Amino acid sequence: MNVSVAHTSHRVTYLVIGVAFLLLFGVALLTFHSAEESRQADEKADQLISELTAAGARTPSHEQVVRVLGDDGGAVCADPGEALSRGVLYGQISNGAAGPGQRPVIADSRIVKGQLLIMKVYCPEHLADFQKIVDDLKFDDVATG
Repeated sequence: MNVSVAHTSHRVTYLVIGVAFLLLFGVALLTFHSAEESRQADEKADQLISELTAAGARTPSHEQVVRVLGDDGGAVCADPGEALSRGVLYGQISNGAAGPGQRPVIADSRIVKGQLLIMKVYCPEHLADFQKIVDDLKFDDVATG
């Protein structure tokens, strides 16, 4: 009788250790994946900041870029040619009024150049399609000086 109780006790111990090992292994995999994403986000943020600096644009902090764009470009790269994205872009290049006073304007090209730089770094596969949309816009080249 004592032998079977000891045998059952060992089984339960091994089972608990096995489950704990599997849980720890799962946590280690998630941590490794998260660290890899964080490293990629840092590298891409550094690349974007250097691209913006080379273009003469103001640059946000490294932490802001990582937080907003992550390692995949966030909302900028989700589907840049989609109607909602285009609507938001066109809304950003309007006169700023609300309702019936809102009018399209000749865009300051810096707005679009910034988005193109983000796409160049984070989602170059969408860059050509978005460039076709941008090519249809009018820009105020004086503002880029």
